[in-house]
Amino acid sequence: MEQNYYSLSEFLKNKFGKKTVKLSIDGGFTCPNRDGTLSSKGCIFCSEKGSGDFAGNRNESISKQIENQKKLISKKWNDNYYIAYFQAFTNTYADVDVLKNKYNEALSQPDIKGLAIATRPDCLNKEIAEIIYDISKNTYVWVELGLQTSNENTAKFINRGYTNTIFENAVKLLKSYNIDVVCHIILGICGETKSDMLNSVKYACSQNIDGIKIQMLNIIEGTELAEIYKKEPFPLLSFEEYTSLVANIIGYIPKNIVIHRLTGDGDKNIVIEPKWIFKKRAVLNTILKNMRENGITQGIYL
Repeated sequence: MEQNYYSLSEFLKNKFGKKTVKLSIDGGFTCPNRDGTLSSKGCIFCSEKGSGDFAGNRNESISKQIENQKKLISKKWNDNYYIAYFQAFTNTYADVDVLKNKYNEALSQPDIKGLAIATRPDCLNKEIAEIIYDISKNTYVWVELGLQTSNENTAKFINRGYTNTIFENAVKLLKSYNIDVVCHIILGICGETKSDMLNSVKYACSQNIDGIKIQMLNIIEGTELAEIYKKEPFPLLSFEEYTSLVANIIGYIPKNIVIHRLTGDGDKNIVIEPKWIFKKRAVLNTILKNMRENGITQGIYL
């Protein structure tokens, strides 16, 4: 285990034999929390691009998006494999034939070794799980579910649109097909205590997940959360609070769970606060420093 925790880069390198990089794709999907099925306003923190602010251009084909993303990546890495990451909006929210076509188009591109599919727990069923399972027979696939919090009151506040039970059932469905599940957690949602945040991580890890993504709450221009913040600013976790909290949280994550993310990337053009998230390298280095100084390794508190 590198860096005192089981990182995604380590996991993928072990699996495929060399560095493997995600290419973020906008598959042209929408969301039941946006199209009026559940709500028309979405989760209060979600950006105009459905949390796919660094994904490709939805007006281009998936093949073209992958080609463009590869060109961008090549400036930093030029000898690697790729995971096609369906990131923007809800990437199982369509007719099954549409899903098949989009997934298969991505997989047909050179050096694509697998798929990552971001979706909502309430946008999965047996038929969709079987499609993903069929793909997983020939390539590696994981499904990302945006839990964000296990606190049901907070879930209502952020307009998540589903209960924890729906999340649990989605994980059980995917795991019944041996599909890897990655869970998203947001730290620093207004009104939550540090105990609430830790409990969300503990809850997620208790659900037989394979990976976890952790990030700080971003207040993004154009969102309902931004309007709330502008009217009555609420306290946000500081750089020091966040890095200390994450270092501690890692001690409660089982060693077998891959940590996909410890801090998120934000678009500087639309993120109002916190500005410290743009110091990504400093955030990661400070988390690791805190872990070393306090003797914390992944799963040490379990």
